[in-house]
Amino acid sequence: MTQDRTQPSAEDSLIARYFKPLATDPGAFGLVDDAAILSSSGDDIVVTTDAVVEGVHYLAADPPDTIARKALRVNLSDLAAKGAAPAGFVLTLALRSKEDSWLRPFADALGEDAKAFACPLLGGDTVSTPGPQMISITAFGRVPKGRMVGRTGARAGDRILVTGTIGDAALGLGVLTGGAAAEALASDPAGREALISRYRIPQPRNALALAVRDHASAAMDVSDGLAGDLTKLCAASGVSATVDVASVPLSATAASLVARNVVCVETLLAGGDDYEVLCTVPPAQSDALIAAGRAAGLSVAAIGTIVAGQERPRFLDGQGRELTLKRLSYSHF
Repeated sequence: MTQDRTQPSAEDSLIARYFKPLATDPGAFGLVDDAAILSSSGDDIVVTTDAVVEGVHYLAADPPDTIARKALRVNLSDLAAKGAAPAGFVLTLALRSKEDSWLRPFADALGEDAKAFACPLLGGDTVSTPGPQMISITAFGRVPKGRMVGRTGARAGDRILVTGTIGDAALGLGVLTGGAAAEALASDPAGREALISRYRIPQPRNALALAVRDHASAAMDVSDGLAGDLTKLCAASGVSATVDVASVPLSATAASLVARNVVCVETLLAGGDDYEVLCTVPPAQSDALIAAGRAAGLSVAAIGTIVAGQERPRFLDGQGRELTLKRLSYSHF
């Protein structure tokens, strides 16, 4: 049987209905082509990609709007840590079905975030899958030539800074999955919701990207856990570090759970999904970055120092005793 080529395929119809309205950049060609153009404007183009998979990065019962925001924001977080301004993204969507009740709030939230963060949709692909749903985004950012902040620039004497608070997302997942935090916060609905929101909807620190670019010697975002990600940064730079665990910023709810021995500090240091910026800064410039955070409405805390050596970073408690962490970060394998 000859296919009627005047009729769009189901995939084309899905793209036109939900995602064409998001493709506002002229280089996206209204999603009618199989490629896009991203103008470099003389800058370096920073490229990052992250996927979120049902059952791994989000729960099947999570609202579709939060899934869309997380899928884009984890990539925006990478751009922020590189000192890059968002330029656009491409989307690969693997779906079990094409129900409007799921796709409409997903597409609406994705469009809202694309506009809010000035990161337009440029193109992508949609496929069907019998297995878990998966959303993969490749995001592009711009930095002046040669100015991207990598992981390799940390030097002995640099201060270690981190934005926001650490461990909330891991606790939020624990609340959703019936962990110790769920029972402990049974009478604290505001605390429960705050932690769940940190897990479902990251807050990428793009407002601090310029300050990171201007002041940081090395940076990355905290996605797999502060302890493990700092270890990765130190290995890339050929240095070690000492961290004052008491200086690691915690939300009031997280601090309360630790004080009540509901969770241990290792859970917060290794839990992942924080999507905060972790950076090293020469001492003479650290106050400037902290002040830039304050001006942007973001807290930035100094938590330790880079030291010479090849050993794993040391995490010290309030009495200067080294903590032995059995786990440094989340690992997929």
